[in-house]
Amino acid sequence: MPEFENGAVALSDLALPDLRAAKRALSAQYLGDKVENAFSAFAATSPRPADNVVGVGIGEKDADGNPSGQLAVKLYVRVKLPKAHLSRDDMLPGSIDGVPTDVEEVGIFRRFATLAPLAAPPMPDPRIRMRPARPGSSIGFESPNFRMAGTFGAVVTDGEAQYILSNNHVLADENRLPLGSPIFQQGLLDGGDPAADRIAQLTHFVELKPSELNQVDAALARVDDYGQVSPDVLFIGRPQGAGDAALDMIVHKFGRTTSYTVGRVTSIETDVVVAYEIGQLRFEDQIIIVGATGGSFSAAGDSGSLIMQRGTNQGVGLLFAGSPSHTIANHLPAVLGALNVSLV
Repeated sequence: MPEFENGAVALSDLALPDLRAAKRALSAQYLGDKVENAFSAFAATSPRPADNVVGVGIGEKDADGNPSGQLAVKLYVRVKLPKAHLSRDDMLPGSIDGVPTDVEEVGIFRRFATLAPLAAPPMPDPRIRMRPARPGSSIGFESPNFRMAGTFGAVVTDGEAQYILSNNHVLADENRLPLGSPIFQQGLLDGGDPAADRIAQLTHFVELKPSELNQVDAALARVDDYGQVSPDVLFIGRPQGAGDAALDMIVHKFGRTTSYTVGRVTSIETDVVVAYEIGQLRFEDQIIIVGATGGSFSAAGDSGSLIMQRGTNQGVGLLFAGSPSHTIANHLPAVLGALNVSLV
């Protein structure tokens, strides 16, 4: 896993092994048994830690809305309630084995795909058909039951062929599509035509496993015609290799729904539980990002977006889920390693 960079959070006297041990203990305590159906589990708000905690990570402790310079184990909850409204059994610990904790409200984490159109973004329109197709644009598969769209993340290669990189749930319908299934740009939700807009075919995906720890939500679709795609991300440009995310790193992305946004990495080692159609899935050591100006960094339909460090355009994450306030991304080196590909 990537290490923390030097900076404000290095003021903490705590050693990373202590923080990681505390994070693992609380993750096992609060997230380990979340294997029930996602929709029944998220039907009502409850102060019980087993229901309310949706993520456990390492990040900077908040002090009345301001950075404190101290690292802590972050407990991400659906709803943060005043202590006066909580029973003793429902209170989260203020520390564990001498390691401080910090409670942050995030809402419900869901995989990011959309089944309903939203207002068009003001920048380059990612929902239109474009040739060459570019990362950041609308993409998706065909389903007999619904229309969908996600985001074309990047062009990658295994040294022999070129592929579109995005999420499993954007290209493979959460493990359910057969290999060889056609992929369209733009996605059919955005007006794509199955007879004319095929651009690739599903080639490989990392299986999503409801009963096990997951690392990435990722898939590949082999490009039909290399001349019909470009590696240049809309508005941003070509990615400059892949590297590790770091705490407090400023990042940006271009996605199908929210277009261009800038954010800040607040954790690089967070375990989360995310609602999918196939159930609740637990992911280990994920990146958490918040909008740089207090707004949302992403929304439904942005799944698959490549997240890059602002200023260098080095790819660091693959966006796949989140809540209205927080975005979750896989570490890009882990994604590329799982699929045995590199950025073009």
